[in-house]
Amino acid sequence: MSYWKTASNQNPRAIAPAHRRHSGNAYEQLAADYLRSQGLDLISSNYQCKLGEIDLIMKHREMLVFVEVRYRLNSDFMSPIVSINSRKQNKLIRTAQVYLKQHHLTDAVPCRIDVVGITPLGGSYRFEWIPNAIQPGI
Repeated sequence: MSYWKTASNQNPRAIAPAHRRHSGNAYEQLAADYLRSQGLDLISSNYQCKLGEIDLIMKHREMLVFVEVRYRLNSDFMSPIVSINSRKQNKLIRTAQVYLKQHHLTDAVPCRIDVVGITPLGGSYRFEWIPNAIQPGI
């Protein structure tokens, strides 16, 4: 017996991948604007390699900053920041290492991985920025 997934048995809260990417881009743009207001400069967005993706790559003074952006409609259950599990953290570290190697920056520039959490707040947004939030294990 075969099983076909129909609209009636799909998760009603599921978001189509194309819509998720579009809304993800919008929140990444909000995060980039917020970080620019804090003195960072945008270098690139949505860097991808076979190991993963980095939402934003920015520069803060002489520091290269890789940024993971997380949005949550409701942070009562879980902060957007807390939603980054160890698997995702390791993926971000490895992806940042690939970026550094591809751009011949492995020993040339100090870098860090920041996290920006975004939640709606009235008609605006609340930003939770944690610099150097993810660090490679020693």
